[in-house]
Amino acid sequence: MDKKLDRRLDAVGPRLKQLRARRDITLTDLAEETGISASTLSRLEGGLRRPTLEQLLPLARAYGVTLDELVDAPPTGDPRINLRPIACTDGSTILPLTRRPGGIQAYKFVLPAGHDDREPDLRTHEGYDWVYVLNGTLRLVLGEHNLILEPGEAAEFDTRTPHWFGATSSGPVEYLSLIGRQGERAHVRAAPRQDQNR
Repeated sequence: MDKKLDRRLDAVGPRLKQLRARRDITLTDLAEETGISASTLSRLEGGLRRPTLEQLLPLARAYGVTLDELVDAPPTGDPRINLRPIACTDGSTILPLTRRPGGIQAYKFVLPAGHDDREPDLRTHEGYDWVYVLNGTLRLVLGEHNLILEPGEAAEFDTRTPHWFGATSSGPVEYLSLIGRQGERAHVRAAPRQDQNR
């Protein structure tokens, strides 16, 4: 087997582990969803076993990615990102906007209309999040703060702070999220304004 293919196959395990962490599900939950035993999934993620096509297909379906993304197939020259929406059980939809593993990941979230009195389920995880509201009204509970963000407003925070996102009763909300798993922060750079007196 050629060395490049060996390296690509060796990288599948860490990629599977990263995808599962991104979805915040357990091996047991993933086993139920894919029909692959939790022990086999653990060995695949740890690189102790190479995946077969029969294992990759249900994993790609569960994570809402293509087989090419799972095995990091070489680019075909087409720069378009194949948007594969991930439908969640709570009625929300997640659209991954980046396809490379690691670094800062971009997502578009669409949340259905919510209830203003809904009790938030605060979560924490490693990383840093930057959020920008496109449409609708986003409710962000961040630690002790209960924030309402309108279109054009942004927030950034360390995801180790307990947090929760939801829509208000006014309707659905769409927002972009840039998440750095290792604490990377998104930096917005602007070109300096040219001096008009020159």
